[in-house]
Amino acid sequence: MSRIDAKFAELKAAGKKAFVAYVMAGDTDYDTGLEVVKGLPGAGVDIIELGLPFTDPMADGATIQLAGQRALEAGQDLPKTLDYARELRKTDDTTPIVLMGYYNPIYSRGVDRFLAEAKEAGIDGLIVVDLPPEEDVELCIPAQKAGINFIRLATPTTDDKRLPKVLQNTSGFVYYVSVTGITGAAAAQAGEVAPEVARIKAQTDLPVIVGFGIKTPEAAEAIASIADGAVVGSAIVERIGAGESAADVLAFVKSLADGAHRG
Repeated sequence: MSRIDAKFAELKAAGKKAFVAYVMAGDTDYDTGLEVVKGLPGAGVDIIELGLPFTDPMADGATIQLAGQRALEAGQDLPKTLDYARELRKTDDTTPIVLMGYYNPIYSRGVDRFLAEAKEAGIDGLIVVDLPPEEDVELCIPAQKAGINFIRLATPTTDDKRLPKVLQNTSGFVYYVSVTGITGAAAAQAGEVAPEVARIKAQTDLPVIVGFGIKTPEAAEAIASIADGAVVGSAIVERIGAGESAADVLAFVKSLADGAHRG
């Protein structure tokens, strides 16, 4: 059983929904980013999504793009991002870490080398937004063989014909993108998301987590009430970018986690 599977089993037994937090590794510098990451489990985060900075983040809105730029300018790269996982694993062997980003840095590293390093570092899952199911042999299937979950995105435009293809080799959980477009754009509406979550759950036993457009504890609670959990990224990254202290950022994260756990 993977850490992700174990976490969802634990939450289900407790009658709770999952709270997933996204942060960009290396934002605004290595030490600041690491301080935030190491504080996430204590702030109630069930699964950490660790952003891998990349020069051309096409699916991300301005907030995440700027975070990636800050991280890259501070010297963050793939090896240093894996070091974040190693550092967290020194004190926490249960919180799942999902690496989220684009294929280019992984391809440049070499898939076999990357997967061996990621597994050793304590990475549990991958979300690679620019690898469609048609490219599963590139990374998805090798990752599964290495014992790393490959998590797929479903969107409002993923129709019933496309959905089985999206779900085909997905594991860990399904990430439902609640709004069309880029991260941090429109607000997610629970009433609109609920039938979409139900449609996905009719075709898979995997948990369905909803992200994009969730900015407040109230929104996290509303979304978690109709799904298996909620993801918040841009609203957290915005505060890091504004120069808030790690303590203040983590206090905000805790308020979001409390909201999702009420869902």
